[in-house]
Amino acid sequence: MIVHTAVVILNWNGKKYLEQFLPALIRYSSGDAEIIVADNASSDDSVSFLELNFPSVRIIRNDANEGFARGYNLALKQVEADYYILLNSDIEVTPDWIRPVIEMMEKDPSIAACQPKVRSYSERSKFEYAGAAGGFIDKYGYPFCRGRMFQSLEEDQGQYDDVIEIFWATGACMFVRADLFHKAGGLDEDFFAHMEEIDLCWRLKNLGYKIMYCPKSVVYHIGGGTLPKISWRKTYYNFRNNFFLLYKNLPDNLVDEVFAKRLFLDLIAALKFLFTAGFKDFWAIYKAHMSFYSALGKTKAKRKLLPHGPLHQVYKKNIVFEYFLRNKKKFTDLDPNKFFV
Repeated sequence: MIVHTAVVILNWNGKKYLEQFLPALIRYSSGDAEIIVADNASSDDSVSFLELNFPSVRIIRNDANEGFARGYNLALKQVEADYYILLNSDIEVTPDWIRPVIEMMEKDPSIAACQPKVRSYSERSKFEYAGAAGGFIDKYGYPFCRGRMFQSLEEDQGQYDDVIEIFWATGACMFVRADLFHKAGGLDEDFFAHMEEIDLCWRLKNLGYKIMYCPKSVVYHIGGGTLPKISWRKTYYNFRNNFFLLYKNLPDNLVDEVFAKRLFLDLIAALKFLFTAGFKDFWAIYKAHMSFYSALGKTKAKRKLLPHGPLHQVYKKNIVFEYFLRNKKKFTDLDPNKFFV
């Protein structure tokens, strides 16, 4: 049976990245995947540039900048494939980056999604922030990765070259079964941007599927292409969407406990921002909470429609305390017995 794989890049004013990275993508994907650019109504000349220079690339035009979630949902409804690869425009792929992942997923139908090893484009021996060697969260919803704990990025010395089950695969380069993407409901469009891939992976896990990491596939990511790394908007989306994520997917017995403790932790974070980063980030956290509460009825309705299984690959302790108070700066510093299995 021929496996049809589609690499889909969601583009918004990213002509410089398309110009920089599309040639290698085409070269290293030839024979393995169809390449599609879904354009989110760019105001630069991305589309005309593609039409002139890359006629083999299929273009899907969205009518507006719909954000990451809705932009992909609209585009993927128009793509027939067995596997989707959601790929950021600012990623450099390497030879044979597709085949090892697809072979792994073909051998195990319980794998819903997978990610490659993600290294930094600018510091090529280091892991990259968005995904690194596979994503996890702690009990309170804070995400982290093998190879990346908060802002601490490890050198890749082969310490994470094992194939393992992870909690979430990065949306910067996510391989996902097309039928399961749609079965799970796609990306949650209320997220707009940030953490929607974690939400999708959690929903897939609650449906009984696995999320995996494949180190034989390697890509290099610039990162921060849409919003700057320090941005009050990013703070807003991260805090708001993290509450969406938790409320939708936590098992019933943990919802009250986790939200009570998160209110306290978010107050600490807001005060820290106020005294170190300024008023905008403090206000972003307040606004994130207000936005979550105003959408609570809608989020409750979503929760009622979703299955809620026990936690797996989730760290039982608070990663914030582990990192800042107990000086655990690497994934390997964490106690492996403190993960839900």
